[in-house]
Amino acid sequence: MYQPKKRRPVAEINVVPYIDVMLVLLIIFMATAPLITHGVKVDLPQMQESDLVETKDAPPIIASIDAEGRYYVSVGTDPEAPMDAVEVAAVIKLKLQQNPDTPVMIKGSGRVSYQEVLLLMDFLKNAGVPSVGLMTKSFEDI
Repeated sequence: MYQPKKRRPVAEINVVPYIDVMLVLLIIFMATAPLITHGVKVDLPQMQESDLVETKDAPPIIASIDAEGRYYVSVGTDPEAPMDAVEVAAVIKLKLQQNPDTPVMIKGSGRVSYQEVLLLMDFLKNAGVPSVGLMTKSFEDI
């Protein structure tokens, strides 16, 4: 007697339709990618020359921090002598009592920790400095 062979179900997935869909999506994304604008347009405020730079009669007081965390002030008896933060605040407070319109700027080394800059800013705030500017390049280059 003849017995027919039993067919087993095929357990393979046909991936050709998935590849077709993937290629169509790739073409759509390639065609639309150049049309997408990157970034957000922001209208930034415009500014004339800074008053801090134009001040000829009162050059700014520059408090500097080197890579080892030592503080320096551009005014005083010896601008090249390192000080601690309390001395820097005292010298700047004394100078601001003589001329309150003098701008105060902080110049820090790129290797100094952010905590050191914040500490100096806190000491200057407690000394009565109304505002502090942060320098990104030397004052002579401006």
